[in-house]
Amino acid sequence: MLNIHNVSVAFGGEYLFEDIAFRLGGGDRVGLVGKNGAGKSTMLKILAKDLEPDTGQIATDKEVSIGFLRQDIDFVKGRTVLEEAYQAFEDIKKLEAQMEAINQKLAERTDYESEGYNQLMIDLNEVTHRYEILGGYNYQGDTEKVLQGLGFKRTDFDKLTDTFSGGWRMRIELAKLLLQNNDVLLLDEPTNHLDIESIIWLEQFLRQFSGVVVIVSHDKMFLDNVTNRTIEISLGRIYDYNKPYSKYLVLRQEIREQQLATQKNQEKHIQHTEKLIEKFRAKASKATMAQSLIKKLDRIDRVEVDEEDNATMNITFPVSVQPGKVVIEAEGAGKSYGEKEVLSDVNLLVERGSKIAFVGQNGQGKTTLAKMINGEIPFEGGIKLGHNVQLGYFAQNQAEYLDGNKTILDTMIDAANESNRAQVRDILGAFLFRGDDVEKKAKVLSGGERNRLALAKLLLQPFNVLIMDEPTNHLDIKSKNVLKEALKKFEGTLILVSHDRDFLQGLTNTVYEFKDKNIKEYLGDINFYLEQRNVESLRDIEKRDKEAVAPKSKQNTSYEDQKRLKGLKNKLSKVESKISELEKEIAEIDVELAVNYDEVISQPNFFENYQGKKDTLDQLMLDWETLQEELEASS
Repeated sequence: MLNIHNVSVAFGGEYLFEDIAFRLGGGDRVGLVGKNGAGKSTMLKILAKDLEPDTGQIATDKEVSIGFLRQDIDFVKGRTVLEEAYQAFEDIKKLEAQMEAINQKLAERTDYESEGYNQLMIDLNEVTHRYEILGGYNYQGDTEKVLQGLGFKRTDFDKLTDTFSGGWRMRIELAKLLLQNNDVLLLDEPTNHLDIESIIWLEQFLRQFSGVVVIVSHDKMFLDNVTNRTIEISLGRIYDYNKPYSKYLVLRQEIREQQLATQKNQEKHIQHTEKLIEKFRAKASKATMAQSLIKKLDRIDRVEVDEEDNATMNITFPVSVQPGKVVIEAEGAGKSYGEKEVLSDVNLLVERGSKIAFVGQNGQGKTTLAKMINGEIPFEGGIKLGHNVQLGYFAQNQAEYLDGNKTILDTMIDAANESNRAQVRDILGAFLFRGDDVEKKAKVLSGGERNRLALAKLLLQPFNVLIMDEPTNHLDIKSKNVLKEALKKFEGTLILVSHDRDFLQGLTNTVYEFKDKNIKEYLGDINFYLEQRNVESLRDIEKRDKEAVAPKSKQNTSYEDQKRLKGLKNKLSKVESKISELEKEIAEIDVELAVNYDEVISQPNFFENYQGKKDTLDQLMLDWETLQEELEASS
């Protein structure tokens, strides 16, 4: 399907990667991995034909359609969520416009026997047939299913996209991509803005996708659950194995160890041969043998060991001053956005030196409380910071606040003060920005590089309490480990908002679960919390919550309630079947009208019957909505 042949890309005279070749075929679900700046996003742009390689070429089968989830999106203002999602069906929307125009002309004409009228009927038949083939009668239902799978509620469908955050707009863009029926999907960090429920839904969707999927992600669990092949870009080369990420790491390490052992044995052999050559060279009678050994040595293929890129960040979070014993105290704190109440009557006491994790589904208020503590947003109730508290805050979208037109160096110098301005280059070096790298503008940096710069900038301010909201987004796996070690050594107070169990393990000693507008404290690490919830991972909690919204309510559900719930589900199923049958009948009549208009309308009571079917369909749709609402309220 896609053939990548000897592709090379260079920036500033240095190769990002050189003479890379691989092939992608149907059913390949590839995890494209590597360090930040290794060239993953560049490779996606080349595959999407957004960027031309310096050398080499990309060959594709004829009529292959490629969908690319870019990090930068730009919506037309004034569209609702549904209207924006419908943009995925460009051809269908065009056909709808054509059908409407033809029907308008037909309604205005009375020359039923004329050649022109007959041609309009032929045109309508062709357009209707094409519309049906492209799924015109199903696309609206498919759109709603995908949007709901990605976390949108029906009440969100008619809201303007402008009213949603960047993360939610990214979900709309992902929905459009999944609805387009592409042969190849290129996904750049698709899980960064998704909660666990949506990630699980996306995993299922991608596992069933029959085309090619190429994913850039630093979420190990997502890669393991979706991919069947891993391509790592490292030091300008690629390593390609038909294994998901974790199995690939094990296999690559085994191969490298084999290479090292083989290389060691070969070196011994070479050294032994070289000694023989030196010994035989001195004797005229052995000169021929020496020459033979030299030729044999020249013919040896030297074993090469795969290079490892071990360059990592070097972070230390120093504590500014010693604060009082209580650093944060919240009493009756709450937050509402209009009529939507996110948090209510939250009480929280954080003591100096605490290491706390905020966990829970998206939308339950984790980021909201972090912003409330940081004084970013107004709220109800009280939140007090203790004596000598200096707060450091790393927002979930921290990298978005960087000025794209400033260089890395200017970004840091502008954020520095007199006491630390001289340390700017040392701090940048610790975050792997060295030499000419510091002259790059922020807008050309990869997502991971922008996150590293935002972390470096954080070190320019004094703090003894550090709040970090999803700090590992965009960071490669090695950088995540380095950040984790630095936070372990941080002697101040730490609050972490994260979905990443691997990152949280061994890092926090208290967990606050956000649910139903409030928080619940668990006095232990993330593993203790998971044991208390009787699950193995954060994903399991969210999946269980999705399947059984509240276990207690299920246990306490009476027989009568269960019986009523089952009845509602049966009614809903019957209504859905009737809707499907009626839609099919109406579609068939529309086709007949387009082909044999005069014959069809001559049938007794045709228009009354036709309109009756449409009225029945409208009523069934209303019944479906009512049943759905009752079911949601009862479950």
